[in-house]
Amino acid sequence: MKPVIAIPAIAALLYRAWSRRSLTPLGLVVAGLTASAHAVHPWSAPFALLGVFYLGGSRVTRVKEGVKARLTLSATGAEGGEGPRTHIQVLANSIVATGLILLHARLFFLYGSSSDLALDFFSFQGPHTAGDLLTVGIVANYAAVAADTFSSELGILSKSSPRLITSPTLRVVPPGTNGGVTLTGLLAGALGAALIGLTSAILIPFSPESSSLVTRAQFTLFVTIWGTLGSLLDSVLGGLLQASVVDKRSGKIVEGSGGKKVLIHPSSTKAAGTADVTSTATATQLRATEAIANTAALKGSRITGTSAAGQPARPHEEAHESRRVESGADLLDNNGVNVLMAAIMSFGAIGVTSWLWEVPIGDILA
Repeated sequence: MKPVIAIPAIAALLYRAWSRRSLTPLGLVVAGLTASAHAVHPWSAPFALLGVFYLGGSRVTRVKEGVKARLTLSATGAEGGEGPRTHIQVLANSIVATGLILLHARLFFLYGSSSDLALDFFSFQGPHTAGDLLTVGIVANYAAVAADTFSSELGILSKSSPRLITSPTLRVVPPGTNGGVTLTGLLAGALGAALIGLTSAILIPFSPESSSLVTRAQFTLFVTIWGTLGSLLDSVLGGLLQASVVDKRSGKIVEGSGGKKVLIHPSSTKAAGTADVTSTATATQLRATEAIANTAALKGSRITGTSAAGQPARPHEEAHESRRVESGADLLDNNGVNVLMAAIMSFGAIGVTSWLWEVPIGDILA
């Protein structure tokens, strides 16, 4: 991408994020580095895909912001809704694509011509190259993460209750539950993937054999389907590997700050300043705040043995905690699930096209 276009475009994206306070300071730094890595590529498509994902995701987040605040709770005790996204959240959605983009840019230095790397998508007779595999992997990544973002952000607006995709009976769960799916969410996910597919079909250089409007439309359809499958995969992974924590009093899902895990027991995290605290100061403060908020939700204090009403509090028992696990194993946080899903969908697309086109995956690193 030409510097005369890339530099102002990166500055505009960062200024937008800063002015809207949608990213933390470190999140802005990582976002700038990520955008720069995308802009290093000679094509405009990688940077455009990042821009469409970021701008589209920001838009749908604002659409459901008020609704989500009513339907979910923050782990720190405030109403639900998104705070500024952290550097970890930025990387969770872009790290796989960034690596593939840098590998693809490397091929330009080896071949020295963009025509040698034009995508020959539907010509199964070839010749196909490692560049074709990387292009598919990059697009697959953004189709999947865009579908997941649109699905999770807009799915909460559904009039119908979500159903847990990992449950044999597809039982009804509270809005915001990991693994909860609705028809609205699925359609929103398909829309997000379609936007990525359309952007790719317009901006990616196709070979003469694959440059017709029909072929580009077929490519868009393929990307839409693949991205929607990524959204479903994220629901399955979230339902299995990520604990959904419910506030017992309100029945609402509790969401962790920055996509992190949610505490279930207040005593499981010590306050800031204790000897065995190993996280950063910011993370410690967030977790300590969450512990305080969770403790305050109990009926009475286990420390003083009295309740707010002046009645003796019951001894601490797990049954008296204010939160419970609705579903899922507490193995990964939301960021971990996002990275895992993106990697599976990206390398899965590379694997499928490698088999169809008979191009060894090892050629990517050759």
